[in-house]
Amino acid sequence: MTDDDEEEFESHHPEGPDPSDMSDEPAEVHCPYCKREISEEALQCPYCGSYMSREDAPASHKPWWWIVAVVLLVLLLLKYLRRW
Repeated sequence: MTDDDEEEFESHHPEGPDPSDMSDEPAEVHCPYCKREISEEALQCPYCGSYMSREDAPASHKPWWWIVAVVLLVLLLLKYLRRW
């Protein structure tokens, strides 16, 4: 496309590209937790530390104390049932 063709195209299509779409900077969105503006590409809010989705958050590990509590309850139940 020559320069003349581009000028003709722009004169017939006044809506051309939005200058904000041509920026190299990522768009800003609001954090769903603290409502502050952050980068659209952020995986984690730099202000409140919340992850933007569950997929981005690290895998949660079951607390070891839960396992210990269940084992203790089972042992107590077995000890109680042997008395009968």
